[in-house]
Amino acid sequence: MTTSTQTARTAWSVETRTRTSTLFLGLAALLVIVLAFAPFYASRSLIQDLFFILTMLVLAQGWNLLAGYAGLVSVGQQAFVGIGAYAMFGGVILLDLDPLVSILLGGSAAALLAIPTAFFTFRLQGAYFAIGTWVVAEIVRLTVAQWKALGGGTGTSLPRSATRDMFGLDFLKDTFGFKTSVATDVITFWLALILAVVTVGVVYRLLRSRQGLGLAAVRDNQNAARSVGVDAQRLKTIVYLSTAFITGLAGALIYVQKARISPDAAFSVLDWTAYVIFIVVIGGIGTIEGPIIGVLIFFALQNSLSGYGSWYLLVLGLLGIVIMLFAPRGLWGLFTDRTGIELFPIRRRLSGGSTEKPGG
Repeated sequence: MTTSTQTARTAWSVETRTRTSTLFLGLAALLVIVLAFAPFYASRSLIQDLFFILTMLVLAQGWNLLAGYAGLVSVGQQAFVGIGAYAMFGGVILLDLDPLVSILLGGSAAALLAIPTAFFTFRLQGAYFAIGTWVVAEIVRLTVAQWKALGGGTGTSLPRSATRDMFGLDFLKDTFGFKTSVATDVITFWLALILAVVTVGVVYRLLRSRQGLGLAAVRDNQNAARSVGVDAQRLKTIVYLSTAFITGLAGALIYVQKARISPDAAFSVLDWTAYVIFIVVIGGIGTIEGPIIGVLIFFALQNSLSGYGSWYLLVLGLLGIVIMLFAPRGLWGLFTDRTGIELFPIRRRLSGGSTEKPGG
């Protein structure tokens, strides 16, 4: 009697999605649709609040990509917010461009600024890198303050003609009966929603790619990553320039909605870097979910405590310290550690394989 072995082969596969993440993706798509129609059922103040949340989320996701995944802890992101906003104003006032077109100019200007900034700051490590980015931001602020055509140190406002004739305003006013000011808020809100969705999507796709693996390796051990062929400098440069572009777009969009700018406001380290760092730290650095949770908590705290003056900043600081002590990976990191749930999973899981079945 002879026996033979029959092998049933099942291919190995690498998966990142889970059943929970797939369900969340459907709910997130539904939420985006609901938000897109918010201008037709929500108050103007709510639309402005949602605009604030979305733009801060974009800034937080950008900083989280830098610090949480590339290991580049920058405290000078206000440079890209400010230069993006001023480039938008320059496009409108000096080049007579539509404000919405000038938003792209703001993102491009921020990316261009990031090139020489990276050249100098990438030669610094750790705390010196962080200080270097802040110094660059201050230099840019002082330089822009001398730009007399855009108001110098006191700043300037968008021309009424530019905001009145902005692309899409007439359509909203004629079709839905919105006032000019309301229509402006609606357009900027829609753009903020698109920018937030695209930013989260791009970051998630990047982290799931081969470049994302290399980025994680660079963050964990740059020398070890180089030893296995990862071009650390190239990856960090791409992330830095991409984050600058996204931050510049957000800065330009924020100041289209504000319609008034000054160097101190546009390059505020508190508004555009300190708050963003707080959002990422309390939510969970190194996770996509963290900035989402963080920005909601920050908005709630700001609305409930801002009337207490300096006590408001003290509470934010104390909360940040407590979370760093008892939940170093942030609130979402603590939740994930206890439940294992990930809404944007990027860790790869090996499934499948081969099984052998004897036959005779």
